Amino acid sequence: MRLVFAGTPEPALPALRRLIDSPRHDVVAVLTRPDAPVGRRGRLTPSPVAQMAADCGIPVLRPPRPNAAEFVAELAEIAPDCCPVVAFGALLRDDLLAVPRHGWVNLHFSVLPAWRGAAPVQAALAAGDPVTGATTFQIEPELDSGPVFGVVTETIRPTDTAGDLLDRLSVSGAELLEATLDGIAAGTVAAVPQPADGVSFAPKITVDDARVRWDLPAHVLDRRIRAVTPNPGAWTMIGDLRVKVGPVRLPQPGAETETLASGQISVGKKAVRVGTGSVPVELTTVQPPGKKAMNAADWARGARLEDIGWAQ
Repeated sequence: MRLVFAGTPEPALPALRRLIDSPRHDVVAVLTRPDAPVGRRGRLTPSPVAQMAADCGIPVLRPPRPNAAEFVAELAEIAPDCCPVVAFGALLRDDLLAVPRHGWVNLHFSVLPAWRGAAPVQAALAAGDPVTGATTFQIEPELDSGPVFGVVTETIRPTDTAGDLLDRLSVSGAELLEATLDGIAAGTVAAVPQPADGVSFAPKITVDDARVRWDLPAHVLDRRIRAVTPNPGAWTMIGDLRVKVGPVRLPQPGAETETLASGQISVGKKAVRVGTGSVPVELTTVQPPGKKAMNAADWARGARLEDIGWAQ
């Protein structure tokens, strides 16, 4: 099939690569978000998907308004049979959805109808789900509600961050997307409506959402920090200093722990612990503003946390 691939960030790259390499399909163009400012200098930079397409000699489409009539007409001129989508980053309207004869097929990183929305991996981790996965479905105007072609599942490991889990899902999901498109081309797959029960939503994670709440029980706090690692990154205030923190280490079951109030910091020779709403947790890494992440115990010695005392 003639494909126009729509996607923007790095998790879309395994799927794009599989479709470029597929003998059954021809990626004739890539649709991505416009170049965005990156770094302190705000230099305009192509998206990872745009960069891979350019490296492979594939035309890149960057419409500022993909649902505008002029881009709908441009896509119609290209005449794709199907438009696979992985984390494109914009809602698609009826006129655009009607262009390819096989529609738009989205790869979404959850087992729908659970966790519809922009941050399904983060939501599954924060909720403590034991299993998540990826789903291919036909895009409809309503958010992530279309009928499903296929699903793969993935066990969530105790120390998974959102980055870890998304890395695995982007690979297994790429295989699923290619198989789905193969089946559509061959006429061997049909989309099945999503069940009405079990719908949940995963809105975009904000920087405020990533602030650590030390009053939460340790196991909940642990999940929430891993859910926002590496992006946007968990953070807390220590005195007047805003720092990012990496995943914490929970105490072993049955181990003796010191008594610390929520947010109270205890600095030892080899470990830095912070009180929570249940038992203290150990910090693993800390990233001060404008610096690289470092071992928490090394940072504490330089920061003289004994004189500060609390995280908020």
